Amino acid sequence: MDKELLGQTSSLIDQDFELQASDPFQSEEELLQVLADRVAYLLETQPEYLFSMLYRLDVLEKKIKPVMDPSAPDPANIGLAKLILERQKQRILTKQNIKSQPLEDMDGWEW
Repeated sequence: MDKELLGQTSSLIDQDFELQASDPFQSEEELLQVLADRVAYLLETQPEYLFSMLYRLDVLEKKIKPVMDPSAPDPANIGLAKLILERQKQRILTKQNIKSQPLEDMDGWEW
């Protein structure tokens, strides 16, 4: 992941997960580890809040279920952190590639 995408992704994730990083992340692996630690904390203390955030971030349930399975290759916190990271990168790339056109003919709709 290039530095710009890493910065944008970490900024988005920080908004929702309050990562408390003092310095910018130097690598995707570093961001993933800090996020996984935060997800582990939320799984232990506020699981409803965590799953609410996953829903709001549009992380698909069909991806969450296999990650939460005890036989999954990674612990749940790491698997969920990977899904969050993947989803946020996807959001940024979509915003960069798809530009919406300004709405026209909106006379009379001003508040």
